[in-house]
Amino acid sequence: MRYIILFFVIITNLSCAQDKLPLLGDTDYQRQMNADFKDAAKSPLTDRDRKVFRSLDFFKFDSTYVVNADFKRTPNETPFKMKTTTDREVDYIKYGEATFTIKDKLLKLNVYQDLEMAEEVGQEEALFLPFMDNTNGVESYKGGRYIEVKLPKDDKLLIDFNKAYNPYCAYNKKYSCPIVPSENILYVRIEAGVKKYIKA
Repeated sequence: MRYIILFFVIITNLSCAQDKLPLLGDTDYQRQMNADFKDAAKSPLTDRDRKVFRSLDFFKFDSTYVVNADFKRTPNETPFKMKTTTDREVDYIKYGEATFTIKDKLLKLNVYQDLEMAEEVGQEEALFLPFMDNTNGVESYKGGRYIEVKLPKDDKLLIDFNKAYNPYCAYNKKYSCPIVPSENILYVRIEAGVKKYIKA
């Protein structure tokens, strides 16, 4: 009887160990993203996809894509409705412009602020940086990607393209996602961040 109980304990422990597989990812950011995608409370995945999910596919971390951009505030902008992948429209305002160089190419992106989010406690400094590039539809999601940045304290804005992520509608059609404005198309390859999602 003692041996039967011991056998049961070993099998149970092995089963639990399999349920708690180590998080994949080369950086803390990648591992945290994978953890969030496994978490039913945070994941944009359908229940079916989440149950078989192991890891997002990332470009290799590359410090080339961590840039300290020149930031120009644009204080007299008029709020506008940013289109989304559904009929929903979101109130945004162009907050400023970020200019930077990647591989000897001078690039510029508009930085936006979600007006509704800006009224939430703790979100006052949150800025939105959507972009498209020449990897879209090939290695990365066809609709472009997003980066979250914080309100700069001076004329510099740190942008880490290694933290570029896909809109939630890339994983689940129930989501409504802002469409990248045409002004934020970069005609270069940004080989950093999350790649396109392929179901297991």
